[in-house]
Formats: sequence, structure tokens, C-alpha cells
Amino acid sequence: MDSNIRLMKGNEAIAEAAIRHGVDAYFGYPITPQSEIIEYLAKEDPFTKRNGMVVLQAESEIAAINMVYGAAGCGKKAMTSSSSPGISLKQEGVSYLAGAELPCVIVNVVRGGPGLGTIQPSQADYFQSVKGGGHGDYHMIVLAPSTVQEQYDFVALGFDLAFKYRTPLLILSDGAIGQMMEKVVLSEEKPRDNTVPDWAIVGKTPNRERNYITSLFLDAEVQENQNKRLQKKYTEIRQNEIRFEEFMTHDAEYLIVAYGISARISQKVVETARNQGIKLGMLRPITLWPFPSKRLVELSQQLQGILCVEMSAGQMVEDVKLAVECKIPVKHYGRMGGIIASPTEVFENFKTLFL
Repeated sequence: MDSNIRLMKGNEAIAEAAIRHGVDAYFGYPITPQSEIIEYLAKEDPFTKRNGMVVLQAESEIAAINMVYGAAGCGKKAMTSSSSPGISLKQEGVSYLAGAELPCVIVNVVRGGPGLGTIQPSQADYFQSVKGGGHGDYHMIVLAPSTVQEQYDFVALGFDLAFKYRTPLLILSDGAIGQMMEKVVLSEEKPRDNTVPDWAIVGKTPNRERNYITSLFLDAEVQENQNKRLQKKYTEIRQNEIRFEEFMTHDAEYLIVAYGISARISQKVVETARNQGIKLGMLRPITLWPFPSKRLVELSQQLQGILCVEMSAGQMVEDVKLAVECKIPVKHYGRMGGIIASPTEVFENFKTLFL
């Protein structure tokens, strides 16, 4: 077999991508179902054996996100990962990163909640991810992989976007994709890029004065102007970085909207419906923020109804309703507690709701 093709868990793919794409530092803390990320990095020992990447298990999730803040402030590619309750603990630091305009990649391998919940997969962190889980008027770019290959690919894409816009970026996975094993095509390992961005903190040098990075603005007008600058950047991201995938939408009369593992299930639902003469299609948002609202509006002109399939009580469904302004019926079907719906039950519920 080609040495650049491997059978890997989703979590392992994220870790290998971090090494191969020249990530400078990973700071994390173990929690199921994402512990394989830090375990893989510790086993690979990339600082000594690979390319000089620093891997550190912090004393807590809070410590880990603040270590990311420090490394990102130096212009380094820094990342962390956790699972739902651990991501909640990081939210203050995420808000600080957004306010200070520091790029980084955060991975959430979602498990069931609320509370400590279960170690089984879930998609119930959607609100936290796309609405800003911390305080203040901020957003993160949110990428939602549906395959192990995308888990790998989105690490490089994530850092490209994070540095392009100087913003934290979230890869929103789940316990199913994190634990499943699939073939992954690996890229060649890149040499470390030691270029230092002009905004980074490097101390005073003969060529420039010190940079100052902060999210603290005590003057109300200064704080408002900083917020306006952030909102202008978020508008630019909405205009340029929306990503989605369509499946059999060209003549669809009904549409499923689903992301992540739910999209994989829903594709089978679409195939079953088509075999029975039902014109069903699917739109898979790849960026959950910014959300592909414009494309949903375009598709809604030909649709009789939309079904949102997600492993939650119904969260993304609110953004779908907002996008189409409730001009056509929008329904939700989901399982909770770590239960993954089968294509058969999704299809039966679709028929009950719309036919």
C-alpha cells in the first residue's frame, strides 16, 4: 500500500495532520471521545522525532486555551482539542482570542450533554459553536467534517483561514467521526515555516517597535471601534468563505439539511427516496459559520419543505428557518443522548412529516 494512504481513526487523522502541516504547538487535556488526539501526538513525539512541534498536556482545559493564546500571540500555529464539557471550560479564553484577533485552531469532538452527559456522539454543541460560546459580539469560523479525510484536510484549511482573518477557528466534529476508521490520503510533510507575522509579539528589535496584543479596552469608544472592526471582518468572512455540498438538488422538491455524521446518514435517505420516485435532495453545510443561508434561499424557491436532521433537540433548524424566513415548512428530526439515527427511521419520519 502507498505509504501516504493509511487506515486511521478520525482523531488520529487530526493529530497526523497537525504534524504534517507544520503546526508549532498543541496544548490539550484528555477527555473522551477525543483523547486519541493527544495520545497520538505524545506517541509520535513530534518535537524530538518529527519536526520540532511542541506537545504539552496542560493541567486543565483552562490552562490549555491560555497556552494557545500565548503561542498565537507570538505568531505561531497553535491548536487545542477537547470534547463538549472541556470546550465549555475554554470559552473565556476563546473570547479573549477573538477579541485580541489571534489565529488558532480548536477541535471539538462532540459528546452528549448537557452536563457531563455521555461519551457517545452528539451534535448538541451547535449553538455554542456558531453563536459564540463565550462573551461579547464575536464569531469563530466553524468547519464541520463528515469524513475522516475531511478531519485531516480541515486542519490545514483551518490554519489558512485562521491566519488569513486573524481569528480563532473551530473544527466541529463528533464522537462517531472521531472514533471511526477510514482510508486517509496523507500529504507530504511540510518543513516548518518560521516566518513571523508583522503583528506578532517578538519584543523590541532594531527594525520595529514592540507590538501590543490585548482584548482589554477600558475606553468605551475604543471598545466600540474595536467591535466595529471585528464586525467588518466577519462581514468579509460571510462574503468569501461559505462552503457547502449539494446532493441531488437540481430537481429536488424536498430538501434535507444536515452536517457531519448526520449528512452521511441523510445521503442514504436521499438515495432511498429517489428509488421510490420522491424528489429529495440534500444540502450539507461545511461552514456552520458562516452559514450557507443564501443558497438555502435560492433552493427554497423550488421546494415544498425542508427537513433538518441533526443529533440534537433542534439547533441548526433555527438557522434554516431564519434563512428561508419560514416561507416554506421547515421540520426537525433528531436523536439525543448519543443515539445515531438510522437512514430508515429518518426516511420514515420524513414521509410522516411531509407526504
